[in-house]
Amino acid sequence: MTKSSPNIAWGEAALSRPQFIEQVWQEGRAAYRELPWRNIDDPFAVLVSEVMLQQTQVARVLNFWPRFMAAFPTADALAAASSADVLEHWQGLGYNRRALLLKRAAEVCAATLQGQLPRSYDELLALPGVGPATAAGVCNFAYRTAAPYLETNVRSVFLHLLFPSQENVADRQLMPLVADCAATEEPRGWNYALLDLGARLKAETANPSRRSASYARQSPFAGSNRQKRAALLRCVLAHPEGIAAAQAWQLVDEELARAGVAPADERLKGEIAAQLQREGFFRCECGLLRP
Repeated sequence: MTKSSPNIAWGEAALSRPQFIEQVWQEGRAAYRELPWRNIDDPFAVLVSEVMLQQTQVARVLNFWPRFMAAFPTADALAAASSADVLEHWQGLGYNRRALLLKRAAEVCAATLQGQLPRSYDELLALPGVGPATAAGVCNFAYRTAAPYLETNVRSVFLHLLFPSQENVADRQLMPLVADCAATEEPRGWNYALLDLGARLKAETANPSRRSASYARQSPFAGSNRQKRAALLRCVLAHPEGIAAAQAWQLVDEELARAGVAPADERLKGEIAAQLQREGFFRCECGLLRP
């Protein structure tokens, strides 16, 4: 285990560093979850899992990750696929923009790295759609090189054990402790322990992440613009030959009505369609929306 830096303020925490590390190892191992993207050395497969797990529960990702990997087993395969095909395989997982960014990251790897992912944290972070937690996840889980990994379950562990009564704890307060605990000899196992203990805490206690300064409750999907965006995208993908915008919105309105949701007004419909086009989900050609 790494030695603690004398500059890290463990005195503010409820446990000492050795106490915290011992408790995480003990309780995290007891809560271990066997997941298909674990204990593999394929950085692309790990990247896909990390991107899918952003804002999406493990139970849902379990249904999508194997199918997506079967369709696009390598960065080269994903880079060569059409955006429409990628989005089809992503449908139902939500936050579809992640799929396009993942494809763009694969395109960078195919064009500049012979289809391989970078090995360093900074190079991973430079890929489209890859943030600090995703880059650290690939380092820890695929390459087994330590990188500070702070995501929602990990945050829950640090808040619950080290700051049990403090509100509005900022990530900048947690990150030095996360980095100081990085187990360079076993980064994969250490972060699995953090993730699994965090998942158990969320199931058994009030979500500790609510005491994070960065916590934001997700707005309901029903009736949201996200629901309308997703419905329009599904409609366009279902018509690869193209569909007129008015016809597409008629089908979307019918779908929303069946769900008890009011349709968007004309202004919002125009904004949603224009936004999806700008983001690369579909294009408008000869008056038709095409994937």
